[in-house]
Amino acid sequence: MGSFPIDQELVLQIREELGIKTLAQSSIRQIVQLVDRLQSLYDVAFIRTEMGVPGLAAPQIGTDAEIAALRSGVASIYPPIQGIEPLKKELSRFARLFLNIDVQPTGCIPTVGAMQSSMLVFLVANRRDKAKDTTLFIDPGFPVQKRQLGVLGMKYESFDIYDYRGEKLRAKLESYLEKGHISTFLYSTPNNPAWISFTEKELSIIGELANKYDVVVLEDLAYFGMDFRQDYGQPGQAPYPATVARYTDNYVLLFSSSKVFSYAGQRIGAMLISDGLFNRQFEDLNRNFSTDKFGPAILQDAIYTSSAGTSHSPQAALAAILKGANDGTYDFVASLKEYGQRAAIMKKHFLDNGFYLVYDRDEDQELAEGFYFTIAYPGMTGEELLGELIRYGISAITLDTTGSSRTEGLRICVSHTSLDRMGDVAKRLQLFGSEHK
Repeated sequence: MGSFPIDQELVLQIREELGIKTLAQSSIRQIVQLVDRLQSLYDVAFIRTEMGVPGLAAPQIGTDAEIAALRSGVASIYPPIQGIEPLKKELSRFARLFLNIDVQPTGCIPTVGAMQSSMLVFLVANRRDKAKDTTLFIDPGFPVQKRQLGVLGMKYESFDIYDYRGEKLRAKLESYLEKGHISTFLYSTPNNPAWISFTEKELSIIGELANKYDVVVLEDLAYFGMDFRQDYGQPGQAPYPATVARYTDNYVLLFSSSKVFSYAGQRIGAMLISDGLFNRQFEDLNRNFSTDKFGPAILQDAIYTSSAGTSHSPQAALAAILKGANDGTYDFVASLKEYGQRAAIMKKHFLDNGFYLVYDRDEDQELAEGFYFTIAYPGMTGEELLGELIRYGISAITLDTTGSSRTEGLRICVSHTSLDRMGDVAKRLQLFGSEHK
């Protein structure tokens, strides 16, 4: 069907067939459908940056352990709701060796991916005090977590951290907290989509205010250790990533194996509940749960009634992977550094052709190279820019759906673009740049 750019009418025709009225508010799945159709019709491989999925192979240590578990007969046995003991032990060790914090195995609970972890914590944490019924998202962030609250019929508010880095964060958070209705905070670090990492100063502010206003902090560690500015992959050795767990006991860490260990297909994650929060009593929990203790309410009610535990064999896989990391025989961070290499090359190609970065600093530091980065083009909205880039064989998502106030921006994910395709990236962006001066 010819060379780039793809005919605008063709793109609009397929958008109409798929019911895509606006690219700015399209879901990732809609963008995937659109690009799949264009690839088929145009007979060309797109540079796929719209979907954040692993681009590396799962570690053999995990698949071997899972196969061994299945062969041992676990498929016929219900897994314990609290998780298998080897995994709970390794999660607790991981917290000590890679975060330098203590979480007892009791509070280390396997879940059906980190998505289930956030859903379960919302169920319990947002019902522990009838005066507090709202989650505050420190955005930009993962839009599906807001959708979870919609499904649960719960309230949320949000703000973009772009203008509130460092000490400015304190007053912004207190402007919500002083109203008395905030039950939980949620943010990710490193962040999807902006790839910002919260600093020690910012996390100390969040922790202090969580204590002052009795808020439960959900810290999403989906990209743990992937801030490659420092090596966080050596067990029991500094440096350790910054975490709110050093500043409050009111926390639940959401842990995912999808990106960190490229184990997305088996839907295995975990929540790490602080020792102090696990055993805290909240009288108002009795309204909905069989216990007034936070941790037991998660286990005996939330998990039991939703999934009755997490599949046996993926737990065995994650236990084996974590044991390798904890013992120092598997350097999971080293295996992820290719993402940083891809990001550095792709980012340079965008910048060389007239684009600029939207989120570019963590206070006084340049952002790390990693799984995501955000770009914009002078004079274009995110809607306009995505529409044009698609015509040049490059897909992405707009920042509009992530809670970002930067409506000119797009999120670029590097996971699907291997190093051998960087030449294609360069050629398409050079063509784009030449035709949009």
